[in-house]
Amino acid sequence: MPAPVFRSGRARVLAALLASAGFAPGISAQANDAPSVVEKSSLDANLFYQLLIGEIELRSGEAGTAYQVMLEAAKRTGNEQIFKRATEIALQARAGEQALAAVVAWRAAVPDSIDALRYQVQLLLALNRPSESAEPLAALLAAAPAAQRPLLIASLPRLYARSTDRRSTAELLEKALQPYLDDPATRSVAGSTLGRSWLAALEPGKALEIARRTHEADRTAEGPALLALEMLPGTPEAESIVTGYLAERPGDANMRLLYVRNLAASQRYAEAVTQLEELTRRDPQLAPPWLTLGALRLEMHQPAEATEALKRYVELVQGGSPVVVGAASAPEGSAEESPPTTGEALTQAWLLLAQAAEAQRDYAAAEGWLARIDNPQRALEVQLRRASILARQGRLPEARELIRRVPEQSETDARAKLLAEAQLLREQKDWRQAEQVLAQANQRFPDDVDLLYEQAMMAEKSDRLGEMETLLRRVIELKPDHHHAYNALGYSLAERNMRLPEARELIRKALELSPGEPFITDSLGWVEYRLGNLEEALRLLRAAYRTRSDPEIAAHLGEVLWANGQTEEARRIWREGRSKDSSNDVLKETLARLRVEL
Repeated sequence: MPAPVFRSGRARVLAALLASAGFAPGISAQANDAPSVVEKSSLDANLFYQLLIGEIELRSGEAGTAYQVMLEAAKRTGNEQIFKRATEIALQARAGEQALAAVVAWRAAVPDSIDALRYQVQLLLALNRPSESAEPLAALLAAAPAAQRPLLIASLPRLYARSTDRRSTAELLEKALQPYLDDPATRSVAGSTLGRSWLAALEPGKALEIARRTHEADRTAEGPALLALEMLPGTPEAESIVTGYLAERPGDANMRLLYVRNLAASQRYAEAVTQLEELTRRDPQLAPPWLTLGALRLEMHQPAEATEALKRYVELVQGGSPVVVGAASAPEGSAEESPPTTGEALTQAWLLLAQAAEAQRDYAAAEGWLARIDNPQRALEVQLRRASILARQGRLPEARELIRRVPEQSETDARAKLLAEAQLLREQKDWRQAEQVLAQANQRFPDDVDLLYEQAMMAEKSDRLGEMETLLRRVIELKPDHHHAYNALGYSLAERNMRLPEARELIRKALELSPGEPFITDSLGWVEYRLGNLEEALRLLRAAYRTRSDPEIAAHLGEVLWANGQTEEARRIWREGRSKDSSNDVLKETLARLRVEL
C-alpha cells in the first residue's frame, strides 16, 4: 500500500530517521497546500513503524533492542539496506558476534550480495577467526565485477595484516587466488599478493619463486618487480626481476626511482648513480632524480658533480617542472613516505649546495645558498652549516657560539644542538672537546643510545679503549639490535690486533643485523686480514668496495692487495680512493706506514 503522507514537522523528523536507515518514502508536497502526489514505495506501514521503533530505541541507548528490531525487519523483507543497518548497529555497540549473525542472515537472504560477503570476511578477521574466512573470500572474489577484482586482490595483504598465523594466511590466500593466477587480467596482481603473503610468513624462497613465475609470464608487469623490491636486500636473487622489468620498460621513472632508493639504502651508491644517470638521460626535465643524484654525488665525495646536478634540480623546480613522481608504483600495503613539498625539497637542495660549495672551499657561494633558506624548521641545520664554514676558516669559538645561540623550543632542540656542536668539533678533529660536550649531553639525557654511541667514538679517537667498550656495551644493553655498536667495538679490537676471534663474532653479529652493509663488510674483511685469512679478506673487501668505493675501504683493500703481492692493483685502488678524498685519515696513514708513493 502507498506510504502515508505526513505534513507536520514530526513527519520530517520521521523521514530523516528512515533516511538514516537507507529509505526515503516517495513523498512530495506542492506549494500553497496543493494536493500531494503519492508515489508507490516498498515501505508499508508496518515496516515504517518497525524501522521507526528501531531508530528510536537506538537513540535511547537501547542498541540491543534496536538491533533485534532491525534484524527482524531485514529477515522479513530481505532488504539489503536494513541488513546493513542491523550490522552497523551491532558494530557501533561493539557486538561482533551479533554483527556476524546479521551478515550470515544477510547472505542467506541475498546470496550474491558483495557487501554481505565483504562484511563477513572483515568480521571474521576482526574476531580472529581467519580460517573461517576462506569460503566467503572465495565467494567474494568470484562475485566481484571483473573491473574491480584486481583492486580487491591487491587489498588482501592489508586486510589480513592483523592475522597472527602468517603461514596459515598464506596457505588460505594461495587457495583463494588459485583461479586468478593464470588469468591475464589478474595474474600479476594475484601473484604479487600471494608472494607478499609468503614473504610476510618468512618464506622468501616461496615468495621469490612466485615472483619469478609471475614475471616470466609477463615481463612488463609492474607487480612482480615491486614485490622483488620488497625482498631486497635480504633476497638478492630477486634483483634480477627488477632489472628485467626495467629492461622491458626503461621509461618507468617511478620504478627506477624506487630501485634507486633501494640501492641507496644498501649504500650501493655507484649503482644508484648509474640508474639516476639513465633516468636523467631519458627524461632530463624530470626534477626529482637530479636532487637524488646531487645528494649521492656529495655522499661519494664528488662536490663538483653534486653541484651540477643540484643546480639543475633548482632550475627545473623554479621553472615549474614536475617536483614529484606519482605514487602509483608504491607497493600495496607498503608505508611509503609522503613526498616532500616544493619548499621542503628546495630547502634540502640549497643545504646540499651549501655543503658542496663548502667542500670546494667556496665559502661565499656556500653562504649565498644558505641565505636563500627561510624555513624555521631547518634553522639548526642552516646554522650548523654556517658554523662549519666558520670552523673551516679557523674561527671555531665563533662557530660553537653560533650553534649555542639557536633558540630552543623543546628538549629535542636542546639535544640536537648538543649533537651539532659535537659534530662540529669532531669535524675539526677536536676529539677531547667533542667528548666533553657529549658527556654533558649524556648527563642531561641519560641512556640516550645515540649520545652514548657518539661519546664512545670520541673515547676511541682518544685511544681510551676501556671507556669506549664500556659505553658501547651499554648501548648494546639498551638497544640489542644496534649494529653500529657491535661493528664499532669489533673493528676497534681488530684495528689494535686485540681479541681477534671476539672481534670477528661482534662484526658478524653486526652484519647479521644489517646484511650487506659495506662498512661492516669492510670491518669483517679487515679482521680476517688480521687473522691471516688473505683470500677471505680480499673477497669481503672487494665486495664492500664494489658496493661503496669509500676511501677508507680503499685503504683496507689496497693494503691487503699489497700484502698479497698485487701491488699494481693496490696502487690503482689507492689512487681511486685519494681522488675521492685526499684528506682521508685512514688512507693517509696506510700510505705513510707502508711508505708508498702514488
